[in-house]
Amino acid sequence: MRHMRILLQQTETGLYFKDIESWSPESSDAMDFLSSTSATEFCTSNKLGAVHIVLKFEEQKCDIVLPVLGKEIRHAARASRAL
Repeated sequence: MRHMRILLQQTETGLYFKDIESWSPESSDAMDFLSSTSATEFCTSNKLGAVHIVLKFEEQKCDIVLPVLGKEIRHAARASRAL
């Protein structure tokens, strides 16, 4: 079984979220979230912008980068589904 970590990374600097006042260039120092949903909710509640979620696997070539949708985009998506 492959281990996967769920991390937040600044889109412009490439730094990984370590704690509320700290970012690190090393993914090994980054805070690991339980799910992509909890990472997204953390971004929203802490008003973190310009970040994406990185699904980090043991083999770097398998990493997956996901955008964190802004509140306005999520609201528009919900509104369009209601139609």
